Amino acid sequence: NETLLQLYALYKQATVGDVQGSRPGVLDMTGRLKYDAWAKLKGLAATDAMNRYIELVERLKQTIK
Repeated sequence: NETLLQLYALYKQATVGDVQGSRPGVLDMTGRLKYDAWAKLKGLAATDAMNRYIELVERLKQTIK
């Protein structure tokens, strides 16, 4: 699910910073998708990642109501 990947990537960028380590292999599809989603945010400041995370959660809350 793309939304879950976005939440994961924004959380990691806010708490850890830029993606670390090497990209998982072809057989680890989940790890690969997570890595790629996080890598797209390279260079994004932690505060910006936090704000985007909060905005996304707020939008999701609105769709549930």
